[in-house]
Amino acid sequence: MTIRVLIADDHPVVRSGLAGMLAVEPDVEVVGEAADGAAAVSMARSLTPDLVLMDLRMPVLDGAAATAQITEDLPDVHVLILTTYETDTDILRAVEAGATGYLLKDTPRDQLVAGVRAAARGESALSPSVARRLVQQLRSDADRLTARELEVLSGVARGLSNAAIGRELYITEATVKTHLLRVFGKLGVDDRTHAVTVAIQRGILAGL
Repeated sequence: MTIRVLIADDHPVVRSGLAGMLAVEPDVEVVGEAADGAAAVSMARSLTPDLVLMDLRMPVLDGAAATAQITEDLPDVHVLILTTYETDTDILRAVEAGATGYLLKDTPRDQLVAGVRAAARGESALSPSVARRLVQQLRSDADRLTARELEVLSGVARGLSNAAIGRELYITEATVKTHLLRVFGKLGVDDRTHAVTVAIQRGILAGL
């Protein structure tokens, strides 16, 4: 099966380079080139490619916003980000917008072509450094206390018992204990005193 690819990049040299590189692949056909995000969305709607190779920083409409529109309007069209930027914000915006993969422009040719094929199948294609950043972000999210856990820990810091915290938050004492156990796990402690101490040290309960 031939993979129909739309290239979206605001640099003509980059577009022509990518088009030439992909043209020699027997299973890839470049069906269009867009110079900005808005054009990418319009062309994706009219051409319905299998894959959009999308730059992030483009005029009129950036790559993440264009990706969001394409994935919402055309769920069968996959988007593979190809950019020089790898900040946490850029990566998360692209992933949240629905991008199937995220590669950097210094990716070796064979890996880029393999990424195009994988993304066209709906499989994730990530540069190693991007994958590491995503894993770190997921770990950070897993370790972050929820709003309710912060409320419970704040009650502990004020010297309240589990029963008193439950009455204040309108939850059962058993629920308070459950929240505390999760707090202990996230902070790497095994008792109330250490939980408060570590939380203050990390600035989680600043000012208490």
